[in-house]
Amino acid sequence: MALTLNRADLEALIIGGCFFGSGGGGTLESARQLVSHFERGAYYPTDTVTVLSVDEVHEGEAVMVAYMGSPEAIDGAAYPLGPVQAVATIQAQLRAQGRQLTHVVPPESGALGFSVACLVAARLGLTVIDGDGAGRAVPSLPMLTYAAQHVDPRPAVLVSQDGLTVELDVTPAKGEHGDPQHQQDVSVILEQMMRPIVAAPEFKEFGGLAMWVMKPAELRRAMPITGTLTRALQLGQALRNGEARSLRDMQALLRTRWGLEALPLCATGELWEAAVDTTGGFDLGTVSVRSGDATTEVLYQNESLLAWSSRHAHPLGMAPDSLCWFFEGEGDAVASNGDLVQPDGRLNPAYRGRPVTLLGLPAAAPLRVPGGLILDSFMAQVNTLGYRGPYVPVERLQTLPGTHAQEVVHG
Repeated sequence: MALTLNRADLEALIIGGCFFGSGGGGTLESARQLVSHFERGAYYPTDTVTVLSVDEVHEGEAVMVAYMGSPEAIDGAAYPLGPVQAVATIQAQLRAQGRQLTHVVPPESGALGFSVACLVAARLGLTVIDGDGAGRAVPSLPMLTYAAQHVDPRPAVLVSQDGLTVELDVTPAKGEHGDPQHQQDVSVILEQMMRPIVAAPEFKEFGGLAMWVMKPAELRRAMPITGTLTRALQLGQALRNGEARSLRDMQALLRTRWGLEALPLCATGELWEAAVDTTGGFDLGTVSVRSGDATTEVLYQNESLLAWSSRHAHPLGMAPDSLCWFFEGEGDAVASNGDLVQPDGRLNPAYRGRPVTLLGLPAAAPLRVPGGLILDSFMAQVNTLGYRGPYVPVERLQTLPGTHAQEVVHG
């Protein structure tokens, strides 16, 4: 059933999106800055946006739209100029071929992933599809279901906030669109090409990306993870209404509303220290939590990818499973790594001293396929962070002897 969202809804959406983003997906600050300008006027012709389920899409075509780059660099943008121009460029190309672009799809779950899709749709008179390519935020394109389902990545348009437009075209090795293996390779190649472009001085570490044009049948195949936008909206509304002030409340809400078992990966503690380096369109860093005499360290590349404890020789959790921050007390209950860590590497004072728990959420099934492009891509990224073992689901890690998640006192 179609939904109509206004600015208040988008303000709630980015809260829920931030939680499900596994520490990434853009900062609350950057998403709030964009949403604060969402009103009918010179830029937006409307102050509402329509959201459709995948099953409600019967005609027209859809394209994925996103911001690509460092969350810290994106902070301060008032309008999604790059993403809008990227989609408008593809819209014009399709129109010249007698085709019609009618929908946009979010790349991932995240504060920016959802809000940018909605704002682009409002600007260009399109609708947003309720779903995304991962159910969490991801650091690279091959980790999305659009890549795993071999959607033709051409055209792929990258636009800077100042309007510099780059179109990437990787010619298929076989046939008009290439075979499945070729398409998997192409998603990796495009990622490798785009990162240096985004890191160039002219792009200032971020840009708007539009790619993966899909007709209705292909959209349903390429987006098996659905309902995630409304899930984020409902969680944001619940948090804003004070329905999950404690860890116990948050776990119960996730379980009863969406069947999600949120596993505490550390005893509730407080932020201890952090470090960050922004390079190549990524924020690379660590955040640690001190709980009694134990320290939990989260390693991230925009998104949280790996968590260790000073008490154990094995990880507490790893991507593609989500590692999500939950705070109790006054202030935002959720945060991305970009919200927690300031550009100078110091912790944000707004979150220091507040009770915090790192929650592990099992990844959606398409992200866990053994030998699949998505899982292999995640593990290649996790391996660069110092873990050389195989993927172990977060729920299995929590059953290993002595894992301190079993010792958490909920409340």
